[in-house]
Amino acid sequence: MKPKFLLQFIVYLWINSVCGSPASSSQFIKIDQFGYRPTDEKVAVISNPVSGYNDTLAFTPGTVYELREWISDAIVYSGNSIAWNSGTIQSQSGDQIWWFDFSSHTTPGSYYVYDVANDVASYRFEINECVYNESLKQAVRMFYYARCGSAKLQQHSGVGWADASCHTGTEQDTDCRLYNNSSPSTSKDLSGGWHDAGDYNKYVNFSWGALMDLLLAYEENPAVWGDDFNIPESGNGVPDILDEIKYELDWLLKMQQPDGSVLCIVGGGSASPPSADQNFRRYGPATTAASLTAASVFALASPHFRNAGLFSYASQLETSAIAAFEWADLNPGIVFYNTGIIGAGEQEPDSYGVAARRFAAAVFLLQITGMVDYLAYIDSYYQDMHLLQWSYAYPFEGNEQDALLYYANSLFATSAVANDILNVYSSSLVSNNADNLPAYLNNTDAYRAWLSDNNYTWNSNQTKSKQANMFLNMNVYNLSSVNQSNFEKAAAGYVHYFHGVNPNSKTYLSNMSSFGAENSVAQFYHSWFENGSALWDEVGVSTYGPPPGYIPGGPNPSYTLDGCCPGGCGSPANNALCTLNVSPPLNQPIQKSYKDFNDSWPLNSWTVTEAGIYTNAAYVKMISKFASPICVTTNVTSSTLPVDVEIIKSIFPLPAKNKLTILFNKFLSGGRLVLIDLSGRYVFGRAIDQGNSISLDISELPSGIYFLKVNSDENCSIKKIVKQ
Repeated sequence: MKPKFLLQFIVYLWINSVCGSPASSSQFIKIDQFGYRPTDEKVAVISNPVSGYNDTLAFTPGTVYELREWISDAIVYSGNSIAWNSGTIQSQSGDQIWWFDFSSHTTPGSYYVYDVANDVASYRFEINECVYNESLKQAVRMFYYARCGSAKLQQHSGVGWADASCHTGTEQDTDCRLYNNSSPSTSKDLSGGWHDAGDYNKYVNFSWGALMDLLLAYEENPAVWGDDFNIPESGNGVPDILDEIKYELDWLLKMQQPDGSVLCIVGGGSASPPSADQNFRRYGPATTAASLTAASVFALASPHFRNAGLFSYASQLETSAIAAFEWADLNPGIVFYNTGIIGAGEQEPDSYGVAARRFAAAVFLLQITGMVDYLAYIDSYYQDMHLLQWSYAYPFEGNEQDALLYYANSLFATSAVANDILNVYSSSLVSNNADNLPAYLNNTDAYRAWLSDNNYTWNSNQTKSKQANMFLNMNVYNLSSVNQSNFEKAAAGYVHYFHGVNPNSKTYLSNMSSFGAENSVAQFYHSWFENGSALWDEVGVSTYGPPPGYIPGGPNPSYTLDGCCPGGCGSPANNALCTLNVSPPLNQPIQKSYKDFNDSWPLNSWTVTEAGIYTNAAYVKMISKFASPICVTTNVTSSTLPVDVEIIKSIFPLPAKNKLTILFNKFLSGGRLVLIDLSGRYVFGRAIDQGNSISLDISELPSGIYFLKVNSDENCSIKKIVKQ
């Protein structure tokens, strides 16, 4: 943190510790508990609960609301509360809603919203450009806590969450055995990677969305990623987000077999903390879906690591991606259903899920190889993707849509296909789907972060982030210049929802009081932070509670007790665990179908509060668009990276007619050459085995301008040539 912002943060912590709110706080005045950027739309949401668990706590807002400075209590803005939808009760929340808009106030500082008539205030919040950078950092640090196979050292984890290495014992990840054959002959070192969610299993297929979201978050806003996230790799000159991604990719590379196939799962038991788990660990076989998952994320990641100076690693990812894709192409129907064998969740996608992974892999492989076979595949099958089939963009298919948009923005893309994709996506976001931009423009959601009723399912928080990311994609790809401001405002509503503007007044990130959130998640379903743990179960009750930055699944109106309840759970003691009046989340309006709880079977809290890598990754992709580069401590720039040495020394003759000779600055032991035409289309490619030069026969090429791209293990060069 830069000195200026460090001083501000210290002052904020001091104020927060010695000063109380000038008035009693009311959870019925909902604001973003972290705050707002100066130019953001700023709307406090005031609620009167009519139905749901808090319906006895009626609140009638006053007419006049004020924005006041936290320290001086000075009034800086005053206005009236405006009834949402003429006072209609919103069915999703069971609340009657008013809005207080104070967007016109842009001066940085600490504030609260004050209800004059009722003499109550909101929680304190900040207005400043850097208000979301810390929540971004903590949400990324969740992946450090999810690391498997390496110790959580106190200097990185804090004293509360330090732990020795996990799953490194006999017949665990360093000595992992096949699920149906525990013979030592099947032993593999499959250590590393991230625990998936509330359990300690590691699923290749479940890493797909998480890695795509993190890699695209980095690619789409690289200036906000520093090298100071306090992970073991911090300070190495590589953005910490890439370091964290590499920890998962290293595991995926271990899961790849010599024939290119990729094993699908590593799983076992649980204990608290992770290092206490002595259960045997087993792996599942290679599958088509796992191989395509790996192919797509390897290919997407490769250029980022090349640009970060990790040339050999980037080449390894590219080679591994090609091998995995080729194996899957030759083995299209290999599946493994792990339920009841390994792991708690079924990781095998349906046939469309496999096809989507194949498509994404082809898109990202095309980008790094320029090979015409990938282009032909994409253009032949893109209309089989749901976006094109249905002319409907929606958040459950966020990753599939991201792959389509990525292709449409590629230099290699066929223009007609790219335009088709962009037109369908843009039309769905702007006008053809009432759940998208029309929902924002029409104020459909009183809490300003609309999802339709049927989209509040398991892990609705991930769905919320993906809906926001759909809006942000419109600006990333510049698809509607007229509505750029509206898309950002619409997405910001979901940010505020996560930070307290919701019926539960809950910041849906765990243990964030040290970073400004006065009512953040205190507990969630997780094996480490298990129910009843004296150390880690619940913030404010257990010694430490869970660490900051985990995002639970979120409201789920489909929540039910286990089917054994009330009297069939095996014994009187088990039957007594059933609590038939778990409310919330039972019998609640949709958005109130949530509570902080950590009771597993038979209360099934995991269906509401389980945290997962994919949930955090979707949030990270969203919030990274709202973080500011001016607040980055050690922003990694080109000056901190290794200097690229030009591969190509000279090309002759130029212009050329029949034969072209390329001289290299050094002896190359491997690499690849690709020729691209003026419109960015792949023409041909070939491997560079070894040597100081290479000759090309270009006699059959049409005359014109081309670009020659040479990749080696160390760098990449592009030169223009002219064919007579």
